[in-house]
Amino acid sequence: MKIHEYQSKDIFKAYGIPVPDGKMVDNADSAYQFAKEITKKVVVKAQIHAGGRGKGGGIKLAEIPEEAKNCAEEIIGMNLITHQTGPDGKLVRKVLIEEALNVKKELYLGMVVDRDQSRIAVIASEEGGVEIEVVAAKSPEKIIKESIDPKVGMQSFQARKMVFQLHLPDALIREGTKLIMNLYRLFVESDASLAEINPLVITEDGRLLAADAKINFDDNALFRNPDIEKLRDIHEEEPAEVEAAEQKLSYVKLNGHVGCMVNGAGLAMATMDIIKLHGSMPANFLDVGGAASAERVEYAFRILLSDPDVKAVLINIFGGIVRCDRVANGVVEAAKRLEINVPMVVRLAGTNSDLAGDILNQSGLKFTVANNLDDAAKKVVAAVSQ
Repeated sequence: MKIHEYQSKDIFKAYGIPVPDGKMVDNADSAYQFAKEITKKVVVKAQIHAGGRGKGGGIKLAEIPEEAKNCAEEIIGMNLITHQTGPDGKLVRKVLIEEALNVKKELYLGMVVDRDQSRIAVIASEEGGVEIEVVAAKSPEKIIKESIDPKVGMQSFQARKMVFQLHLPDALIREGTKLIMNLYRLFVESDASLAEINPLVITEDGRLLAADAKINFDDNALFRNPDIEKLRDIHEEEPAEVEAAEQKLSYVKLNGHVGCMVNGAGLAMATMDIIKLHGSMPANFLDVGGAASAERVEYAFRILLSDPDVKAVLINIFGGIVRCDRVANGVVEAAKRLEINVPMVVRLAGTNSDLAGDILNQSGLKFTVANNLDDAAKKVVAAVSQ
């Protein structure tokens, strides 16, 4: 789960990580009032779940409160397009009004789960303010890494080592060490999957501040972090994914043209792989679960067909927990209730698969029944190309 920058900074403050003075507002008048309170230059920052806001016109500098009001009017309500939003962009509903900083140096600090090592990786660089992937590609020698043993957690000597490698001024060594340790504590206690400060700045007046903040959380751990779950903003999420979650379906929208309806995460991944192998791209990941009841199948159909990019549908069900004939009946019932204008390829394997094939063939609907997964992938890719 992602949260907004202003929410991340509120969490930072709770963990003793210094951030600039700022406030979230959702209208221009409030922006004006807070800018007057700060009595400094301010930055007006669009709050969406995407990076690259500055390049898209979502971050503006305001010299006086009246200018902050004008900037807020321009940004709130705009459809902000960045390299992370896709061509459709995101509607800006709120902005962060924050003191403008006189920056002397920009650094990078982040933490992520290293799944290969089953550890938390702490990453830092003197090259802050740009994407860490770019730094790693162009100047890998500038990347500083520490791998944290989960049995003992991060030790202060590791944090101090990173501070020295970042060449922080002597006056900020203790504060920098404390900041890294606090960020690690936040990461572990909140079940985060990513915590990033980019840039972490040293100001001209000698302060060390998190000028930006990004935290992602493990969805599977939200049940033990109810306060964090309350920070969810469904306006920032794909509507189809929100609807699918409400129906207990696992759905992720992708950029291809083959709509996939599969039961079981492993089978879903295999289905996506074989579609790509045969020359097309999946439009989604959709796991209807082991039961694959008629109701779930119908909900899945509705979600798939709501995506205008879907040019054909592949239904790939293994009848283990549920019989294939029951799935086939559910598919037929759903197809009759919904207006389906794209080709459908169906592959059912497992208990009563022969009977399921008869049900589909005798339904009077235009199903293409496949013999196996490879055959199904070839047929659905051909349908898309036509």
